[in-house]
Amino acid sequence: MNIENSTKFRNLIKNNSFLPIPSCFDALSAKLIEQTGFDAMFMSGFAASASRIGEPDLGVMTLTEVLDQLNNITDATSLPVIGDGDTGYGNAMNVQRTVKSFAKIGCAGVLIEDQLSPKRCGHTPGKDVVSREEAFDRIRASVDAREEKDILIMARTDANHTHGIKEAIERAQIFHELGSDILFVEAPKTEEEMRLICQEVPGCKIANIVEGGLTPNLSMKELEDIGYNMAVYPLTALSSAMKAMVDSLNKLKTDDDRSSNLMSFTELRKRVGFDDYYEVSSRYESSKR
Repeated sequence: MNIENSTKFRNLIKNNSFLPIPSCFDALSAKLIEQTGFDAMFMSGFAASASRIGEPDLGVMTLTEVLDQLNNITDATSLPVIGDGDTGYGNAMNVQRTVKSFAKIGCAGVLIEDQLSPKRCGHTPGKDVVSREEAFDRIRASVDAREEKDILIMARTDANHTHGIKEAIERAQIFHELGSDILFVEAPKTEEEMRLICQEVPGCKIANIVEGGLTPNLSMKELEDIGYNMAVYPLTALSSAMKAMVDSLNKLKTDDDRSSNLMSFTELRKRVGFDDYYEVSSRYESSKR
C-alpha cells in the first residue's frame, strides 16, 4: 500500500524518538540523504537558492522556482520532504496557494514563517516580522488549506530577533492553538533560551542548527534532553559539498593530486543510479541497444 508522505511524517512524530532532519537542496542531495539512512529531510531555502540560482536566501527565488526544485526532489526520494515555504509569498490567500501547491507535488510538510517579505536567512542581519494578526492569519490559512490534501504545517517565528524571546514564545503558543504540527522558534541565542522555549511551547518542537550561526550547536542528545523533538540541519550538506568542491578545484587549478578528495567512479555511478537504471532497462529488449 502506498502511504502518503504526510502520514509517514506524522507516524515519525508519534514515534516519540528524537528525529534528525538533514537538508537537501536538489535531487542528488536528496538521494544521498536517503541512501545514508535518514527518515526525513528538509529542503533548505538557503541551500536551494544557492544551488539553483546562485543567490543568497533573501527572498530572490520565486515560488515557481521553489516548486520546480521541490518537484525534482520529491521525484528523487521516497522519504517525507518538508519544503521551505518562506513567508507564503503574499497575503493569506497566497499562503493557501503555496501550501496547496506543496501538497500537490508530494511534500509531507511546509514551513511558513512570520518574517516580513522579502524574507532573510534567520541567522543573518536585517530581518523583521509582521504583526501578530498577519502572522496568525498565515497559519490559519495554512491549516485551512490542508483540508484539500493533508500536509503538515511547520510554523516558524523570527520574533526573538526584534521583539525578544517572550514574544516569540507567545507567538509559537498561538501557532500551536491554531493547529500547527511543528513549532519552530528561530535563532535562540543561548542554551537558556532553548530550555525556556521547550518548557513554555507545547507540542512538537524543532531546533534549527546552523553550524556557525546564532544558536548553540548542541549535540542531538543535548537537544533531546532539553525537550526538542527534532532538529533540522539546513547547511550541513551544502557547506561540506562547497568546501569539497573548492578544495578540489584549487587542486585542479594547480595540478595537485586531487584523488583524496574524490569519490570512486564506481561508487559515484552507483549513487547517481546507473546500476538501478541498467537493472530495470535489462527487462526491455529495445533498451539493451
